[in-house]
Parts: sequence; C-alpha cells; structure tokens
Amino acid sequence: MKSIHLFLRALPVALAAIVVAPVKAQPAFPVKTIAVVVAYPPGGDTDAIARLFADRLATRLKQGVIVENRAGAGGVVGNAYVGRAAPDGYTLLFTPNPFTTAPMVMKLPPASSYDVLNGFEPIIKTAVQPLVLVAHPSTGFRAIADMVAAARGGKPVSYGSPGAGSPMHVVAEWLNKVAGIKAVHVPYRGVGPSVTDVVAGHIATAWVTLGPVTQYFQQARLVPLAIGDAQRSSLSPQIPTLVEQGYRDVIVGAWNGFFAPRGTPAAVVTLLNEHLNEILKAPDVIEQLANFGAQPAGGAPALLARTNQQDYEVMGRIIRELGISVE
Repeated sequence: MKSIHLFLRALPVALAAIVVAPVKAQPAFPVKTIAVVVAYPPGGDTDAIARLFADRLATRLKQGVIVENRAGAGGVVGNAYVGRAAPDGYTLLFTPNPFTTAPMVMKLPPASSYDVLNGFEPIIKTAVQPLVLVAHPSTGFRAIADMVAAARGGKPVSYGSPGAGSPMHVVAEWLNKVAGIKAVHVPYRGVGPSVTDVVAGHIATAWVTLGPVTQYFQQARLVPLAIGDAQRSSLSPQIPTLVEQGYRDVIVGAWNGFFAPRGTPAAVVTLLNEHLNEILKAPDVIEQLANFGAQPAGGAPALLARTNQQDYEVMGRIIRELGISVE
C-alpha cells in the first residue's frame, strides 16, 4: 500500500517532466542547396526564366539554388524525376503547362510517367505567356490565310513545337482540324531548338512562346502570323489573334509555375510561395519576364492547383477529340 502511495505522489512530478521536456526542433529550411529541375534543354525561355527565379531565391534564402536540365519525352522525364524525389523541398520542378498534357499523349507506362493531379504539391503559378505562330520569310506567309491557302493547294507545310502534348502541339492540331488542312508536326525537345530550326528555314512554321522570337521580327528573319490567346498581347500588340482571323474557338495559352514532390511539408511550400510572390513584384523581374514574352501571375498554391485541374479537363478533352498522340 505504501509503495502505491509513493508512486501516486511521484506521478505528477514525472508527468510534469514529460510536459516540459523540450520538443526536438526541426532544422530550418533550407540548410543545403536546392535543385530546380527544368524538363527541357538549356537555351529556351523556360530554362532562362527558371534561372532568373533560382538566382533570386538563392539571394532571399541565403542558400544555393541551382537549375538542373533533365529533358526528354516532351518533359515527362524531368517531371517524373521530381515526382519521385524526396519530399523535403530540396528538389523542385519549374515547368510550363505541358506538365499537364504531356502524359496524355505520350502514353508511357505509369512507372515512367507521373500523376498530374495528385503527384505534386503546387507552389505558385509564376507567369502566363501567349503562344505565337511564326513563319520563315521564304514561305511568303504573312497571315494565317496564306498558310491555309498553301496547305489546301497541296504545298507541304510543317510546324515545329516544343514537344508532343505541349499547348503548341494542341493549338496547331486544333487549327489543322478547323481549317481543314494537315500541317505536319515536327516535335522538338523544347522551344529553343524549334526556334533555331524555323529561323534557319529547316521548317516552315513553328508555334512558340513570344519571348524567344521577338528579336527575329525586328530583323525580318521571322514573320508573326497569329497569337493563340483570345486577345492580342500587350507585349506585341501588332500580332493579330486566331480569333480575329476567323478561328474564334481556337484559343490556347501558356503558363509556368513551381511544383514540389507530393508530401513536401506545408511550411516549406508556404515559405517558397511567399518568397516567389515577393520576387514577382520586383520591377526588374517584371521587366525581364517581359523580355521572355511573359507576364507575372503569382498568388496562392491553390491558384496553380486550379489552373492545372482546368487544363487537365479542358485540354484533355481537346486532345481526346482530336486524337492527338505521339507520332
């Protein structure tokens, strides 16, 4: 009986010791270099924008932030790599919107692909970019009507895109259908290589983002034919839209953003989102984005999640209706 009494007297002291025992603190983030994966080769606007954000993040986080290029399979290789990475915040994905659509057309086994809607933590939608159709001057094309007339007349017409399943691929095939033509798709591993080939005249036209080609308009080395958005871009207001040229239902744009592997701590996602939102407000960052044909977006992770979901539904329906797949 005495032993029980002594135990009961000691119990509050023991419990108090447990309560006041210090909780082991989690290490601050980041404590080592962060890798930002880009699923395309160096030289394109996605790579350049990623490096812009990486530099700014490194300054704000006081830690190294590097860009890793892991190209292949329309972006699936790099995206899947991040999806399988440790969810600790040290491997991030910076991607344009082919992230959402590429798995729909690549038809790879699950082990080689990724879960578009459930495999990642959205961090931030960083920017939006208009798509533009450009032609080599030797084609003689000055508007969509010229290209359509040539294709209908039996002249071979090709178009480059940054890869199967990209929004550039989708808008081109959509235009093919409604115009009743068959411009031949030439997929590349990113915007940069497709721009190089259309400037050299190896392909007749290319659907690309605006930033990498504006210099060639000024030099008369490329001719802009149309913008894929519903309205003209304030960055190049002289370029008419597909809507203006009679294709009112053909509207496709582009966006880019940051994702992390599923399960990355919410505190890490929040920290990165806050820093990137501040970076997007900097006047010189806004100016540099404009040089890439991009305009800042920003906002909460939920905005990127909604954009991804909407593209998955809308673009997925178009891909199925048009039968778009890897050639």
